[in-house]
Amino acid sequence: MQPTQWDLNPKFDFRDEHMVREGKKVSLAKIPTEFEGPFRGKDHGRAFAAHAIAEIQELQYRMYTEAKQSLLIVLQAPDAAGKDGLIRKVLGRMNPQGCRTYPFKVPSSLERAHDFLWRIHQATPAAGKVSIFNRSHYEDVLVVRVEDLVPRSVWKQRYEIINDFEKLLLHRGTRILKFYLHISPEEQLERFKKRLDEPTKHWKLNEGDYEARAKWDDYREAYEDVFEKCHSEDAPWHIIPADKKWYRDASVAAIVRDTFREMDPQLPPLDADLDEIRRLYERELAKQ
Repeated sequence: MQPTQWDLNPKFDFRDEHMVREGKKVSLAKIPTEFEGPFRGKDHGRAFAAHAIAEIQELQYRMYTEAKQSLLIVLQAPDAAGKDGLIRKVLGRMNPQGCRTYPFKVPSSLERAHDFLWRIHQATPAAGKVSIFNRSHYEDVLVVRVEDLVPRSVWKQRYEIINDFEKLLLHRGTRILKFYLHISPEEQLERFKKRLDEPTKHWKLNEGDYEARAKWDDYREAYEDVFEKCHSEDAPWHIIPADKKWYRDASVAAIVRDTFREMDPQLPPLDADLDEIRRLYERELAKQ
């Protein structure tokens, strides 16, 4: 199929399709990990993503120059679901002057000496900026809970603390998008195989990834509680089918683009005498 035949503006609401319903209990087992949406295959989805990314770049530039609003993008997923790939192919295409990715790994001794949001707050976006969290503050009600790193009485209080933290960001003018990349255990194992087979991906290998598979249901239950307790219209969770990488990229690109459209950032007004600047330019041009 030729690119000219692809509909790059399909009448399909990606946010409505993938957003968690407020007040409704989520069952990840009932949500498909493979989906094609309005697309006629991989090439169509990739063409759409490229089209959406171009608009994201323009809107992000406007937000950066406007310097009033900001955007926080939170990525959570089982290992190998594609957080790095999504950043590389879609989110990382924004201008790095106004966009930064923060990969939250195991906290350092300094970070553990503070409250669990201390390192997170320092990475939130300033006015005009975008922050992308590759894992996030939600690890403190996911890994911490499943691996029994702190008592239940501690992590159970953190849902409310996280909600208050996100309300603070919203009050400041930060829009929040939260994405869970929904991958099947079968697809995850296939991607682990590719890591084993490709030397350039050996650096990603980790014995702990296989140990976590034994707790697949425990992690799903923890995520389902997050979706129920920490979802709101202003800080929504989206569950993105991630078995098909191209659909993962296209759907996230669409949701980020539509959010930027709603934010509607404007270029700042000219704070100079345009006629005088043109006169100075023409005078310099005449000297050549």
